[in-house]
Order: sequence, then structure tokens, then C-alpha cells
Amino acid sequence: MIDCFGLVPAEVNAINQLMAEQRALLQSEDKSIEAFNIGMNCGEVAGQTIFHCHVHLIPRRTGDVESPRGGVRHIIPGKGHY
Repeated sequence: MIDCFGLVPAEVNAINQLMAEQRALLQSEDKSIEAFNIGMNCGEVAGQTIFHCHVHLIPRRTGDVESPRGGVRHIIPGKGHY
């Protein structure tokens, strides 16, 4: 199993560069995007179900959820308040 903790520095740098490029691209194409959540699940107990390193870059907009506190836990309505 591989997650972000198994990456070498060049891979971490490549991921950071890709996230920055995608952030810029998304914001240039959609002016309603104001912020992002970035997520990685590392290990089955942490919710990882795809056992290779991957990053979730999630664009966020004002009002996309009732309360953004808690980050990605509330993106799916009715699933985050526990």
C-alpha cells in the first residue's frame, strides 16, 4: 500500500506543482470558486479505499454548504454533522 508518506521529495514537489496549476486553471474558468479543501486519506483506518497516493482538490464556493466549518465532512448534505 502506498500513501503520501511513501513519496519521495520529487513526487511531493510534483504533486504541489500540479495542485497549484489546477487551482489556477479552475479559478480562471470559474470565478465563483473562492477556496479549496485538499485531502488525502492515508491508511484503511483513515478511510483510504484506493491504495495508491492520490489527492482530492475540492473547489469551494460561498453557500455550497450551510456551514463550512469542519471542511470536507460537510460537502455531502446530511452526512457531516455527527
